[in-house]
Amino acid sequence: MAAISLKERFSALSNLPEFFKLVWHTSKLLTICNIVLRLVRSMLPLSMLYIGKLIIDEVVLLTQVAGGLSHTHLWQLIAAEFCLAILSDALSRATSLVDSLLGDLFSNYTSVEIMKHAATLDLAQFEDAGFYDKLERARQQTTGRTVLLSQVLSQLQDLITMLFLAAGLIVFNPWLILLLIITVLPAFLGEAYFNDKNYSLNRRQTPERRELDYIRYIGASDETAKEVKIFNLSDFLTDRFSQLSNVFYKDNKTLAIKRSLWGTVFALLGSAGYYTAYIFIIADTVAGKQSIGALTFLAGSFRQLRSLLESILSRFTAVSQGAIYLKDFFDFFHITPQIKLSVNTTPFPKPIKTGFVFENVGFKYQHSERWANRHLNFTLAAGEKLALVGENGAGKTTLVKLLCRLYDPTEGRILLDGVDLREYDPAALRKATGVIFQDYIRYQMTVSQNIAAGNIDEKENVQLIEHAAKQSLADILVQKMPGKYSQALGKRFNNGIELSGGEWQKIALARAYMKDAQLLILDEPTAALDARAEYEVFERFTELTKGKTAVLISHRFSTVRMANRILVLEKGELLESGDHQTLLKKNGRYAELFHLQAKGYR
Repeated sequence: MAAISLKERFSALSNLPEFFKLVWHTSKLLTICNIVLRLVRSMLPLSMLYIGKLIIDEVVLLTQVAGGLSHTHLWQLIAAEFCLAILSDALSRATSLVDSLLGDLFSNYTSVEIMKHAATLDLAQFEDAGFYDKLERARQQTTGRTVLLSQVLSQLQDLITMLFLAAGLIVFNPWLILLLIITVLPAFLGEAYFNDKNYSLNRRQTPERRELDYIRYIGASDETAKEVKIFNLSDFLTDRFSQLSNVFYKDNKTLAIKRSLWGTVFALLGSAGYYTAYIFIIADTVAGKQSIGALTFLAGSFRQLRSLLESILSRFTAVSQGAIYLKDFFDFFHITPQIKLSVNTTPFPKPIKTGFVFENVGFKYQHSERWANRHLNFTLAAGEKLALVGENGAGKTTLVKLLCRLYDPTEGRILLDGVDLREYDPAALRKATGVIFQDYIRYQMTVSQNIAAGNIDEKENVQLIEHAAKQSLADILVQKMPGKYSQALGKRFNNGIELSGGEWQKIALARAYMKDAQLLILDEPTAALDARAEYEVFERFTELTKGKTAVLISHRFSTVRMANRILVLEKGELLESGDHQTLLKKNGRYAELFHLQAKGYR
């Protein structure tokens, strides 16, 4: 990525107002406190320098005049300086505290906002690598931008302090300001240059850093430990991790060395400028043009001004850098879902009257030339039990995702009770749909929370959760657990217990019983169950689907036979349709697959 120009840096500052809106929404009280504390602190350096000048001049006066002069004024000045020192320390600690509290709240607030916005986006967007890069950058900003907050406020504080010090310096020696700018400017330009390089490097490395994090995870995770050991993947993973991390190290090392060398050169220029000014101030003092107190005031003011100016110019590159990174943060929030809510949504039917109709429906995944589904024409009548059969990759799961409107068709349309599915609110459709996918999530949470995931609005409904567990046969399993429904599942957290595949599947199946859904979709719901458990589950499944529309995906023909109608898919297209006996008589693909499976049991 090309380096960023100074114009682009100033342009990036336009992101700050939106940033401070977020800060303001995070905590109005802490934001106001932070600003007030920094305003007061910005006035203290000049006050302390000036009181220091008065103290030295008073001491010189007392040493030059023989006896008789009271020391009261001197002690008053020292007491004032002491009070300012105490105030400065207290304000510094208070500012750090407010910075820390506001930073933590901001990180929490923006993390929640990212999760909320991500929930509004489409499944297809989560399947795009470019989207994941933006999501990863946005996540990084939730913690990194708390530093930006402190930097911007420190910048404003230092600018005000500089104005006070510069006013005092101009009164005595205005040309010192020009010398100051000349000596500090090279350091600023150097910092800007290397920050550009650092930003470009970090942005370029985003995809590889995601891979690095992924390898770090699968190399040391309870979910992957079994295969890592069985397949002896440890050396492969550590070698890949070392390869990637070494590339990052070499790139960062080269940049860091150059930055350090040039930083030394710029520091020498700054020191030369300071001591040039110091020599002139001393010369004026020796010539009697100003007092010793003025010497300390000017030298101190110049030294602090130089330090502040270096800090401001250096921080400007960091602030503008942060403002550029903010663009990554806000870019994520500017991503909008492709599945749009209709302007005049049609109320979702309660109950569904006629059912679903697929009219020449086709779907193609982003960046893919192959059609996942094509030329789908069939009906799913209200109350009908439909089974989908086909080899892996035949498009069965994609079809039910279209039915849930996780995707919109690339071509054709899906009707519900004669109305295009796109005319309904997707949230209403999903609320009326109960789904258990084959790749269901094994939440590292309690049993109760795992089951309640099927209808999270009822997470406090203990009676419903226990009823759902009984229907899926999970209750027998839960009663053997030490913590019953409060038992943590998974090994990621303390006191959690791991379940077998079949046990997890019973927990996941219970989610289907949590919702009084009109449409039920079960994708391989009994794949991990033994024969007895599968039989018992389907005894209950018949009751679960009574009066409901249901779609069942299964490779087990003993399960498929319970459906009113079976659709056979091949390469995303509808090949055969009918009930079990009809399809066997056709002696087509369904019959072939059925006999192949039956052969294994003979």
